[in-house]
Amino acid sequence: MELAKQIKKYRIEYGLSQDELAEKLYVSRQTISNWENEKNYPDIKSILLMSYIFNISVDELVKGNIEDVKELIFKEDIDKFEKCSMFLTVWMFICVISKWPLLHFMEWWGIAVWAAICLIAMSYALKIEKYKKKFNIHTYKEIDAFCKGQRLNEAEKNQEYGKRKYQKLLLGVGAGVITLSVAVIFSFLFGNI
Repeated sequence: MELAKQIKKYRIEYGLSQDELAEKLYVSRQTISNWENEKNYPDIKSILLMSYIFNISVDELVKGNIEDVKELIFKEDIDKFEKCSMFLTVWMFICVISKWPLLHFMEWWGIAVWAAICLIAMSYALKIEKYKKKFNIHTYKEIDAFCKGQRLNEAEKNQEYGKRKYQKLLLGVGAGVITLSVAVIFSFLFGNI
């Protein structure tokens, strides 16, 4: 791999030991050794710092590894998307199961706690929406492919794009039906009808 050779080449050219370079990059000496021995890749921040330290462009440092770096960035985005999805699932679950116990045991303070839980869940939902917009993924098939690190071919993209307008309509109708159903159920349970 070229990047490993480039890091070692420029480190030696600038007369830096692995310890000295590690100190400048705020990483351990072992990390530098792993990069130079192709055991793992530096993250984007480290690549930018090295290009500054070695007084070269990122392209010169990375050389033939531009595709590898793109994949690394893409993988980081996938990991962040999946992490946000997991947190959203957990917070939404907490939101759903905690409303009535909080209201019952803490009365009005319980509503404030529940509202805070809902706000946290919504913040993760907004982060996920930003990722969906950034990577232009909306349908289940697009999201699934993104999470697997794959990309849809042009025909599949067009097919999924055609589904989006119907998907929004179905989501709106489905949300309305679910809301109405939940309202009716709770009304019967608590005798307000």
